[in-house]
Amino acid sequence: MTKKEFYDLLLKFENNDCTIGEEKLLFQFYDDLQKKDKMGSWTLSEKEETRIRLLRRINNSIQAPQEKQTKKINWKRYQSIAAVVICFMAAGYLFFQLTGTPSDILPKDAITLQLEDGTIHILENDGTVKIQNKNGDIIGQQNGNQLTYDKNSSPQKLAYNTLSIPNGKTFQLQLSDGTQVHLNAGSSLKYPVQFLKDAERKVFITGEAFLSVSKDTKHPFIVNANNLNVRVLGTQFNVSAYPEDNTADVVLVEGSVGLYAKNDVFDASKSDLLKPGFKGSYNKETKKISKEAVTTSIYTSWLTGELIFRNMTFDNILKKLERHYDITIVNNNKTLGNKVFNANFGQISANEVFRKLKINYGIEYQMDGDTIIIK
Repeated sequence: MTKKEFYDLLLKFENNDCTIGEEKLLFQFYDDLQKKDKMGSWTLSEKEETRIRLLRRINNSIQAPQEKQTKKINWKRYQSIAAVVICFMAAGYLFFQLTGTPSDILPKDAITLQLEDGTIHILENDGTVKIQNKNGDIIGQQNGNQLTYDKNSSPQKLAYNTLSIPNGKTFQLQLSDGTQVHLNAGSSLKYPVQFLKDAERKVFITGEAFLSVSKDTKHPFIVNANNLNVRVLGTQFNVSAYPEDNTADVVLVEGSVGLYAKNDVFDASKSDLLKPGFKGSYNKETKKISKEAVTTSIYTSWLTGELIFRNMTFDNILKKLERHYDITIVNNNKTLGNKVFNANFGQISANEVFRKLKINYGIEYQMDGDTIIIK
């Protein structure tokens, strides 16, 4: 099973569309993460991120409100889910005994920081914490919803941390070179604690982030978003590369960036260069990059807690709403999936969002706790 197939299956599981056989496949794939011969291309941080995503989605399914007593409960399905959860926990225990990473099940709404030795810490939104490396040296400081790393030495080798943000939350990060990163809901960033003196600066993003890159003409800054690399010197841009999306998108606000494939060597004459006000999209299936002029404020509205959708399919809108509000949406009206909508939402509740969709587009829905069902 490829990573894309795995994430597609996770999405089906979250929407309660999986068969019993597909649920078993989820466990089998997770179990394969332990086998280096089968999953040798996965790094420790990728395995940890996968574990967190799995547990969050399983927790969402288990915690979803049960059917009303007047309805017949599908006990066979609940037993199947319970069996899968037990298997995940058992596999997770073995895996993290082998890797040394804590095996506790993390809260689904936890902001997590994985250190270079695999240790995971939970960060509170209003916390004030000093971040230490395995030698006990202070490498950074958390103040509220921002984590700041200081440049106070010249490391001989790279040591990476990974910051993961759950659905429903955002977080800020200042790297050791002064680069500012705003991470959106359901996103993670893998980055060096400190950059090497005479090497390029490179980070790895899953999900969405807005970056203000500190200018350094001698050391280019590279953002890897799955199979796409974004090369900059000093600029502001938004990158969106969620695993379940068909494209990885880069929207340039200021400066200039070059887009090129992950395994290619950067060549200014061959890479796709973006100008401010343009969006570059890397299609994961065709491996092609396309460019178009856009209104950048639409793609950065999430920084102020707003949601703006322009010519977006209903399915994609639902994905963004799930991440933004940390809710589960079940779409029983499949005819809406590929229809295109335009909408603006300020800092309002999920219920108010769907109330407006009903008024403007006639979309019927039912809200049951943290689950919204489209009729």
